[in-house]
This record gives sequence, structure tokens and C-alpha cells, in this order.
Amino acid sequence: MRTPEARFHDLPDYPFASHYVEIGQARLRMHYIDETPADPSGETVLLLHGNPSWSYLYRHVIPPLVAAGHRCVAPDLIGFGKSDKPASRFAYTYRNHLDWLREALFDRLDLREVTLVCHDWGGALGLPLLAAQSGRFRRVVASNTGLSTGEEDLGEGWPMMAAWLQSSQRIHPFEPSKVIDSFTVNDLALEELAAYDAPYPDESYLPGVRQFPLLIPISPQDENTPALREAWAVLESLDIPFLCAFSDQDHITRGDHSALSGRIPGAKGQSHITISNAGHFVQEDQGPAFAAVIAGFIRSTAKKHR
Repeated sequence: MRTPEARFHDLPDYPFASHYVEIGQARLRMHYIDETPADPSGETVLLLHGNPSWSYLYRHVIPPLVAAGHRCVAPDLIGFGKSDKPASRFAYTYRNHLDWLREALFDRLDLREVTLVCHDWGGALGLPLLAAQSGRFRRVVASNTGLSTGEEDLGEGWPMMAAWLQSSQRIHPFEPSKVIDSFTVNDLALEELAAYDAPYPDESYLPGVRQFPLLIPISPQDENTPALREAWAVLESLDIPFLCAFSDQDHITRGDHSALSGRIPGAKGQSHITISNAGHFVQEDQGPAFAAVIAGFIRSTAKKHR
């Protein structure tokens, strides 16, 4: 499935040129933003979105980073945004998502010296990529995300997880804009909400969105648990600068980043940040402030690469 381009005309605050790369045996087309500053700093910021968002989520984060001199690359995951959408839900496996990203970002774009910015499922995919090819990364900013192996005690978070798993499969019609709206503090304009629905003209375009919640490991018997354990074995040895910037009003993480900051050596001693007046989608509620956090972290750690 390929969303008609007309669906993306005149999106508010989304002036970015579209770029595409073909990946996989099926030659799927992945869309990405690639904004390069006039006076480059030498830093590349990779911005990974989650579910059910797409690169539109970063529209207020990219301009300040580019103004600071940083190249910004923001892909749409396969099944999301302007990227192709396989019709079969069975195509959307954890492994396929990782392989699609790896091929696009590393084999095709050959990104190096990367600052990884990962949010929601962007962390669940970006952190295993970091573990697999840590030499390509300079630093990480993680926001409202984590990397579950299915062995964690979800505690008070389990009812929220169970509700999301069920509603993501049962609700019809599934409107991504309503999810975004439910997990933000500030009110979005109707045109902005419509932009989150633009990639999905009807239910047939939504298998990737619906399948994502089912990929979250919720027990040690999950088929992805062994590979994720291996990723954690690497992450727990990395001293790459690692900053958590979580929201004060995220009902999913409840602002608790200890599952990352408490296990990754590069996070030890960092001044982790709580962004105020922001829900799960911090980029919507506090986009410029989030960009300032990223730029500040790049600035404070850049001397290690001079």
C-alpha cells in the first residue's frame, strides 16, 4: 500500500522535502526527512518516532536543531507516514522493522557520528540498533521510551498496557489522531490532528499501526526475548553519553526513566531532564524545549569528539 501524495498536501508546519530509499527484497519505499544546515556543525541527529505517529511529530523539533547547525534525519517507519505499508500484518515483525531501519539508515544512507533521539517505539527499535552498531553513534537522547524483554515487572503500568493492547485491536475505526490527542497536554489544531490521520485513507492502510502493540514482549516466553537480552548485554556495557528527557505528565512512563538510566553506564552521572507541561508526545507539547535539550546535550558532549 502506498498512500496517495495528495493526502499530504498543505500539512501545517511541515515544509520539509521528501526523500525516499528502497529497501528489502520487496523493494519497499521508506520516506525520510533530511534537513541540512547552511553552516553544518558536523553533527547528525537521527529522530525516530513511535506508534501511531510519523515524522510529522518532529516538525517543531527539526527547525531549531537545523538552526543550531545540525543535520536532521527523520524516517517514517515502514507502515507509517509516507513510507510504504505492507498489507499483511504478518510482515510487521520486530526483526523486519530492525532490518528495514538498518538497511535504510546504514546500508543506504551510511549514517555515522549519529545522535540518536528515540521516542516510544523509536527507542524499542533504536536501542537494539545502537547495541548492534554502537560505533556509528556519538550519543543518545531517549524520551518516554524503553526496551522491554518481557521479563520486567510492569507493576502499576500493567493496567495501562493491557488497556492499550486491547483497544488497539478492537477499536474501529482506528484514528491515530485520537491517540495523539489523548496523550498530549496541549490542544492541537484540527489541521494538525488531521495530519496524523493523513497516511491512512482507510482501514487497509493500518496493519502496521495495529500490529505494533502486539510486538511488545510481555513475558519471558516471547519470541523476541533472547535477541533483546543480547541487546541489553551490550547496552549495559556502553559508556556512550546517554540522556533521558522524559515528560512530567506521561501516563505511560510516569516520568520514570530508571529502566534506562539505571542500567546504561553512559547514563550514569548525566543531568537527566524532566520536561514540564508535557504528555507522552513531548514533541507536540514542548517541541522547541525538547529541541533545546537535544542541542544542549550535543554541545555539552561535543568536546569528546574533537
